[in-house]
Amino acid sequence: MSDKPIDRPKPVFRKVSGATASRVLRRRESVPVEIPANAPAPTFSPLYRQIRVLLLESLKAGEWKPGEAIPTEPELAARFRVSQGTVRKAVDELASDNLLVRRQGKGTFVATHNEERSLFRFLRLAPLQGEVEYPDSELIDSRRTRASAEIARLLDVRSGESLVFLRRVLSFQEIPTVVDEISLPAGIFRGFSAQRFNDWTGSMYGFFETEFGVRIVRADEDIRAVAADGKTARLLGVPPGSPLLCVDRVTFTYGDRPVEFRRGLYRTDRHVYRNSLL
Repeated sequence: MSDKPIDRPKPVFRKVSGATASRVLRRRESVPVEIPANAPAPTFSPLYRQIRVLLLESLKAGEWKPGEAIPTEPELAARFRVSQGTVRKAVDELASDNLLVRRQGKGTFVATHNEERSLFRFLRLAPLQGEVEYPDSELIDSRRTRASAEIARLLDVRSGESLVFLRRVLSFQEIPTVVDEISLPAGIFRGFSAQRFNDWTGSMYGFFETEFGVRIVRADEDIRAVAADGKTARLLGVPPGSPLLCVDRVTFTYGDRPVEFRRGLYRTDRHVYRNSLL
């Protein structure tokens, strides 16, 4: 066999114009990239939802206090550089969430618990007969305590953190009907006292709002049937072991921050717990 090297064809280089090179690069860039099946989908927030978030931040910061009017839609549109329709849609959502209130011919106002229309938003007990009425409240116990592990979890505080504990009785037509046991983070409700509470003449959430700047915006509730223990039976004037409705509630302020845990023990011989589902 000959030792003469084999002639191999030499590579041919062509000079490619800028336009041609651009097309080649585009073809290379268009090669599909495999995306993992568990990759998160891209998120998109409509513009009105972004404006809603900005309005919520202003409410949370206290730019507009409960009961105060917010700027007009044209003013908000100019502030956020969006159309009035976008602002209107954002305001409509906040109104449907009971955070704002529209008043015909007057404007839009921050919702407040000090209005009559708000008295029964969180009070769902209705009489079997007759008209719904607001109960009388009697404070039975007020003291400082420490958060158990369970209440600390519900209120998003550290176990053992200082709490304000209240026990009160709600009566309808002088008949004791509800025993409320309420736990509040002491750091949020600084200066709380039984005297201060008893001097207040409106709703409890109106008290939170006016005296401590804490606006209750929503609540989560768990409801179950229980038997009355001895202490609760004495406060409600029923035999021990009587059936009661137990309503555990966590209430939240802006930013979904929990600010109250409440356990309500309800007599249901004259009342029902009524909800409207839309």
